[in-house]
Amino acid sequence: MPRIKLHEQPRYEFCYEVTLQVRDINYGGHLGNDALVGLLHEARINLLSQLGCSEMNLGDGQTGIIMADLAVNFKEEGFMLDRLQIDSHIGEISQRSFRIFHRITKSGSILALAETGFVTFNYATRTIAPVPAAFIEALNNEF
Repeated sequence: MPRIKLHEQPRYEFCYEVTLQVRDINYGGHLGNDALVGLLHEARINLLSQLGCSEMNLGDGQTGIIMADLAVNFKEEGFMLDRLQIDSHIGEISQRSFRIFHRITKSGSILALAETGFVTFNYATRTIAPVPAAFIEALNNEF
């Protein structure tokens, strides 16, 4: 079976740390894929907050995001009370979309790589919208 092969990015500007809890562990006794998606969401919320943005407001007061795709490559297992570091990088910015690349490590070893793709969306008009200039400016100022 062919696999999606994700690659580390040359740099990651944002770091979010989290300790795995019992809610993150599946019946196999390790980090569940559904829990990892939730942890990536937490990291994204914190990243956007650091930029002065949110999922519903990328800095212009009207444009938010909708996830278009998600890919994960697991490399190792995570267990309850493991301390994870989620490093993130925003890239591949186009007129109406961007990607967030994540490297999840445990004790310096890669546990997983993940990529999430987003389209920018105006929730008031329910239409895809351009990436706001305020978001690009926040990225350039912060990183």
